[in-house]
Amino acid sequence: MIAITGSAGKTTTKEMIASILRRKYRTFKTAGNQNLPGFILRQKRRISPAHRVLVLEYGMSEAGHIRHSCRIIRPNIGVITTVGTAHIGNFGGSIYRLARAKSELIRGMHPYGRLFLNADNPNSRLLHTRGFKGSIYTIGIHRPAHFRARNIRYGARGMSFTVRLGQRWHHFYIPALGKHNIYNALFAIAVSYKLGVPPRAIRQGLLTYQKPVRRLVVYRLRRHVKVIDDSFSSNPQAAKAAIDVLTTIGKGRRIAVMGSMLELGRFSRRGHRIVGAHAARRRVSYLLTYGPATPHMRAAAIQTGLPRSRALHFYNRIALHRYLSRIVTPYSTVLVKGSYKMNMHKTVAFLRWRG
Repeated sequence: MIAITGSAGKTTTKEMIASILRRKYRTFKTAGNQNLPGFILRQKRRISPAHRVLVLEYGMSEAGHIRHSCRIIRPNIGVITTVGTAHIGNFGGSIYRLARAKSELIRGMHPYGRLFLNADNPNSRLLHTRGFKGSIYTIGIHRPAHFRARNIRYGARGMSFTVRLGQRWHHFYIPALGKHNIYNALFAIAVSYKLGVPPRAIRQGLLTYQKPVRRLVVYRLRRHVKVIDDSFSSNPQAAKAAIDVLTTIGKGRRIAVMGSMLELGRFSRRGHRIVGAHAARRRVSYLLTYGPATPHMRAAAIQTGLPRSRALHFYNRIALHRYLSRIVTPYSTVLVKGSYKMNMHKTVAFLRWRG
């Protein structure tokens, strides 16, 4: 029984793990991102004795949600992808309180189970691992870890990398972009390998996992224009990762269209400023912001060096789309991101309709 939580990457990690394990075991997985306790209870009724492996996503919007899910189905394998700023507004803007809520998975899982953590995420050290008597494994890219990715390469539609398993280095490929997806894949590799899945099956599972909708989906339009649809959700960590993808694969104009990030509470101003400064440092060609909190993002981008004429805020979507029609030229790459309730998928639809 595998439970996955974290501020980002839960659904993708769940899909990757399930895609691998179903090659060896009869596997049940969480449907979509139905990850709150009420959904877990409903899904429990669909689990049969024939299922050998459960791959479950445990989400939360407040303290107690993960504890409740663990009482419904107690996992013996836990994955905490990252401790970031998603929903931090529901925890008084405190990363410590948020980490304590994520730690409900550690306290609620089997005490002698297996726990997988992100060594590169500095907030992992805030998790309450004291008293956990099981095995802890780490994944990472930059810091030493039990499962560490090397030789990362971007391709046109995905990324390749190598990981040492046992005494040998093995090559893997994922049909997704973004270094954060390497972390998701590392969790899938680590869990699967510890469950006895051979590297060849892991490799095949990563090639065929079900990619979540509206999460870094790349559309190739006429005139060599690319649109990166990452409009499903947003938080500062995820927004920075999406900007990194934009500036890595974009060869012409690199246009970031950023909607407000919700549920940040007192962290909202700072979170939006962090993203704006990051966009400027990554040298986006244009930063177009939309929504009530994003003027802070624009202001930070200008202060960090992005010219004022290329950092614009829009109060209505029609004006935003009109401006996009002017600046999207051949070979442009456009990133569209924002929280779910900002409906940024409408901007993706406009760009695709415009062609």
